[in-house]
Amino acid sequence: MEIREILPWDEKYFCDMVNKFYTMPAVAHQIPEHHAKKTFDLLIKGSPYIRCFVATDENAIPQAYCLCSITWSNEAGGICVWLEEIMVEDSFRGKGVGKMLIDTVKKAYTNAARFRLEITEQNKRAKKLYSSLGFKELEYNQMVLDKE
Repeated sequence: MEIREILPWDEKYFCDMVNKFYTMPAVAHQIPEHHAKKTFDLLIKGSPYIRCFVATDENAIPQAYCLCSITWSNEAGGICVWLEEIMVEDSFRGKGVGKMLIDTVKKAYTNAARFRLEITEQNKRAKKLYSSLGFKELEYNQMVLDKE
């Protein structure tokens, strides 16, 4: 298993996996399919606010990804790395791929004051992993205002 930055030829994989991610029961809601393409284009352009790491199998075929958003947090007192999406193909779950992705993100952002993610109550397996890696629950309810 190799972990690397997303590359231009990962577009189909990324878009397919994002759309699969947003149809899983552990995700609160779906998104329009074209959002994945928009995100991929931004990743390939090299925005400082978004980054994606991909885990590949022995044939260099992507099997997982971790999409990160980079923000400033006054609350944390520094850079906050949001682990927006962590998606691992079914056949690779339970093999440490999620942990490897998170470790890669932490090494890429040694200057970060906080690593943050969202999780639904239904995703108990992921919650167990994140807790084992030191993530703690926040006492916040989240609200959004989407631009239509």
